[in-house]
This record gives sequence, structure tokens and C-alpha cells, in this order.
Amino acid sequence: MPIGQRVAIIGGGHNALVTAFYLAKGGFKPLVLERRELVGGGAVTEEFYPGFRCSTLAHTAGPLRADVLRDMQPEKFGCEMLHADPRVFAPTPDGRALLFYDDHEKTAGGMARFSARDAGSYPKFAAALEKIAGVFAQIAAITPPGIDKPSPEDLWNLLKTGRGVRRLGKTGIFDLLRWGPMAAADFVAEFFETELVRAVIAARGIFGTALGPWSAGSTAVLLLRAAADAHPVGPASAPRGGMGTLTGALADAARKAGAEIRTGAEVRHIRVKDGAVSGVVLDDGEEIGIEAVVSGVDPKRTFFGLMDASQLDPTFATRIKNLRANGTVAKVNVALGGLPEFPALAAGIGADGFRRALSGRIHIGPDIDYLEKAFDASKYGEFSAAPYLDVTIPTLLDPFLAPEGKHVLSAYVQFAPFTLKKGTWEARQGELGRVVLQTLEEFAPGLGELVEGVQVITPQSLESEYGFTGGQIYHGELALDQLFTMRPVLDWARYLTPVRGLYLCGSGTHPGNGLTGASGANAAKEIIRDLR
Repeated sequence: MPIGQRVAIIGGGHNALVTAFYLAKGGFKPLVLERRELVGGGAVTEEFYPGFRCSTLAHTAGPLRADVLRDMQPEKFGCEMLHADPRVFAPTPDGRALLFYDDHEKTAGGMARFSARDAGSYPKFAAALEKIAGVFAQIAAITPPGIDKPSPEDLWNLLKTGRGVRRLGKTGIFDLLRWGPMAAADFVAEFFETELVRAVIAARGIFGTALGPWSAGSTAVLLLRAAADAHPVGPASAPRGGMGTLTGALADAARKAGAEIRTGAEVRHIRVKDGAVSGVVLDDGEEIGIEAVVSGVDPKRTFFGLMDASQLDPTFATRIKNLRANGTVAKVNVALGGLPEFPALAAGIGADGFRRALSGRIHIGPDIDYLEKAFDASKYGEFSAAPYLDVTIPTLLDPFLAPEGKHVLSAYVQFAPFTLKKGTWEARQGELGRVVLQTLEEFAPGLGELVEGVQVITPQSLESEYGFTGGQIYHGELALDQLFTMRPVLDWARYLTPVRGLYLCGSGTHPGNGLTGASGANAAKEIIRDLR
């Protein structure tokens, strides 16, 4: 395809915007078609109750991969990042708590009240995780190699990654091979004896997945996440104004580079003729002739919702059909009349210290068994009566998200299956909201009296309102058999598809790991090469 041709990009999520930016820089004319009235996909800021706004879905940044951040420069488009320290506050039902700071020694100091052994292990664990995360960062930055006929670049990338592995040393290589398939519960138990420490760190391996801490391969997910942020408990940063500020800045960067972005433009159908893309049809009937299409939506929606699946190779169609993509996450956003009290925070830290301690993420899941029991419920079509919660109170760093003196509380809820065994999500979403508030009440007595409004986003809402098929926020389950050369499916992990001129760039592709922009950047490189 000659440079200057238009390329339609379906969806306006962060990966699609990153791809649009790089395609524009490469001399093409990307046209982003977003069905909603705002871009961002799962990273948006919306008013959920009169006067109260929040990051409706994703509430912390990935962070963006360093090269994407350097190239797109979102700070030049009004995106100011706010960084919380401590990153995580983790209370227990018996009134104790841990604070995880940027400074590992400071974290270890608080950990000593639980276990002197763990206090000594924590800085060593953080150093080991950072070292091995470097290898996973290299893997996340490359295109998965061709299985049958690896290209010279594939071999070079694998050689560079191999050098990174060798630098781990004999012990590090052994650890790398052993840890990946392990259950996260076993992984953290090798370093720590305190249940709360184990649970907070192991939670990174199960967030957004259909895995419990005792599930094999959950450590691989944890290590993949460490590739983006090597801190043991992950990121706790968000843009001022919510996640929509970040994706708005990415959109502005893409526009400046030469991309066109249309909102309220839902793609109904991808036209295919003689095995190649010929155009797209919008919901209002408009047809756009195009020679290449990049899908930023999930693989199942792309191939079974936007196309005639009979035009696909049967083997490929079967593999996509068997892609596991049922979500286990719900989101509950709460408008509060004031700041809740958490008795587990030590007395005497003062009002400023109290607010700082709550300004990052709040982990509700005090031990490994608690997390596993929360997962157990979802296996049988039920949401947990005692869910694992990843909570933020964004108004502590960004007070303009709510009326003066009031606050927003935003909670990811696990586990909540896409399909309920009893009843429907429409009928039971209020029940889920009450369960979340009751769970929080155990750690923050009196919180219920502060509640002014509640928004419950169920897994089915994630599909119908936000476009995540099956409610799967990562466009496909993160598991050992759906990563790297098998993401989304074996033989098609290089952002290309069996349909000529049709490409994928969303989280359903490698590495598919949150708000990092890695999938979009990797995809753009391969798309530009193929189109040229």
C-alpha cells in the first residue's frame, strides 16, 4: 500500500490511539472510529452521580511504556500525573495494616511489626523482582516470533532476550523457569510468612483474570505485570482529572501527528472481498472504502461480530471461538458525603498522614485463603459474598472530582462471573453493590452512612456499554496458554490476521497487559512494515 493511504482503526481505546499516532508518523492517514461519544475505551472519566466524576473503569495508569511516553508526550496535552506514596494501604479485619511505599526500606520498617523475617526479605524480593521483570519487559516489547519461519528480526529479538536471560545468572535462570508456571500463592510463600504480605503481592497475579492465587500460571501473570512496573505491589498513579485525561491527551497527540478521530461512529461491518478488506460500514449506513483496517476491539467481536465468520479459515475461526474471554470483574463507584475512617491506620499519624495513607490503592483481601474463596464463588456462577477489592479514593489527590468536602470511592470487585447461575445481572446488580459496601464496612465502620450514590458496573455492562466481549477487560484471559506466541491464538500472534489488510492492536494481542500502550505500539510497527 502506498504511503498516504487511509487506514480505518476500529475503537478509540488507548492502544488504538497509540497505533493511530504511529501510523500517522509513518506517513499513513489513520481514521479512528469510536462508537461512543468519547475516546478512551476502558480508560475514561465520567460523571456517575450528580457532581461526582471518576475513572469509571481503569483507575490507575499502566504506566505507559517508556518509548510511548517519550514519543507521544501526553504532558504537552494537559496530562499531569499524580503519584501516591504509599502506593497501597492494606488493612486486616483485626485492626492492623501495612503500608507499601515507593521506598522498600520504609515498607520493610512497617513490615517488621508483623515479621522480622519478612522485613528482611522484602527489599531482597523487590530487587529480585526488578531484575527478572527486565527480562519480561524485553519480551513485552517485541513481536512474538513466527513459529514455522522466524524472520531474521525474530531471531535477533530472541537473541537479545536470551542475553537478558543469561545476565540473570544460573540461579536467576532457574528461578525464571520455575516461577512462571507456579501458583502465585506458592511464589510469595517462598519469600514471606505473613499472610497479608503474601496476599497483597499475589493479588497482582489474579487481577482481571479467571485465576485464584492457587491457580497454576498466576505467577506468570504477576511477572508480566512487573514488566510494566517492577514495584512489588504495582502502580498507584493516575492523571489529574481521571484516566480520561490521559486518553484525551493520547488522542490529541494522534491528531497532531495527522490522525482523524470520529466519535459516535460505530462500525457495524467489515467488508471483505476475495480474502481482503475492502471497507467498513457504519451503524448509520455510511460506507467507507478502505484498503486496511486495524481493530482495537477484542478478537471475538472483530471476527464474529463485525465480520461474516464463514469467510474465515475454519481452523482460525475455531481457535478464536475457543479463546477464553469471560470476565470476572465488576466495578462499583460510590459518591461519599465525607472521608471514611479506617481504624487500622495507626493513631497519631495526623490528618495529613491519614489522607496520604489512603491516597493510593486500598487492598481488601487479607490472606491467600480469602482471595481463593472469592475466586471459588465465580467458578460456580456466583459472585463472592466477601470479594477481593482494589479500591481508590481519587479525590484525596484530585479533589475537583467531587463537590467540596465530598469524596469518590472506586472499587474493582472480584470475582464476578459474566454469567450468573441464579438470576440476571440486571436483577442482582443492586445486591452486588450492597455486598461491596458491607465488605468495606468491616474495614471502615460507618462508611455506609456517608453514601450518597452508587454506580454498579457488572460484567454484562462491560460488554453492552463498553464493548468488552464477555466482560473481559483484557480482551482475552491472561493465562499461560493465551500469552506471547499464543495471544490471541497460535500462528496469529503478530498483529496480522488471515484476512489481508486486517490487523489487531488491542489488549487481545501480545502483551495485552493493561494501560501500557505496548500492544498498540508493537502492532503499529508490524502494520507499517506489512503495508509498505
